[in-house]
Amino acid sequence: MSLQTPLAKARGLGSAKQGTHHWWQQRLTAIALTPLSLWFIYSQLIIGSVDHASVTRWMSDTMNAVLLILFIVSLFHHAQLGIQVVIEDYIDSGWQKMSSIILIKFIALFAGLASVIAILKVFLGL
Repeated sequence: MSLQTPLAKARGLGSAKQGTHHWWQQRLTAIALTPLSLWFIYSQLIIGSVDHASVTRWMSDTMNAVLLILFIVSLFHHAQLGIQVVIEDYIDSGWQKMSSIILIKFIALFAGLASVIAILKVFLGL
């Protein structure tokens, strides 16, 4: 039986000093996603038909390709940050928490890179 109070155990540990940076990243990606989402929805509405030729022609435009890449990168980064918070809040085991965070970061990186490469292939006509 320990005679230390919970406050005595916690005193001097301090914070990890990572929360503020993570919080700012979530807010900035959310701010970026707001106009990019509205642009994406508007673009899909004015495209007309959704056949392969129309979408390829739309993605071949420089501005659309750049905005679509920004949308994809912001989207996957924002999703990874949100899932990381859920993992940190609800998984207690240290090794499960760390492996889950690493796994979600790799999944987001892989999916984001695959999406960007696909957009570039269509844009460059490869």
